[in-house]
Amino acid sequence: MQIDVSDAEFGKKVLKKSEEIPVVVDFWAPWCSPCLLLSPVLERLAEENEGKFVLAKIDVSDNKENATKYGVLGIPAVKMFKNGEVVAEFTGALPENEVKQWLEENLGK
Repeated sequence: MQIDVSDAEFGKKVLKKSEEIPVVVDFWAPWCSPCLLLSPVLERLAEENEGKFVLAKIDVSDNKENATKYGVLGIPAVKMFKNGEVVAEFTGALPENEVKQWLEENLGK
């Protein structure tokens, strides 16, 4: 499952939802080339792992508040939330096999 999130919806769609199921947040921007490489990988893995996590995409060009709050200094930045807290993260466009491994390692935490 993939959703788009704004700063205004972050509390409900990410923090609250992460109490039920892990939420993987992709902090990205349309002008960011590495973001455009990583996005399809995350979307495909979200589809393959339907029901294991929610993929939330937040465009940092329009939504700076949560990017700042969660210390996003470079994009793409991916953070996994469980119970309203960041439990794992990475920055940069990792290859699909590394993203898959990251998900496997952290979904079970």
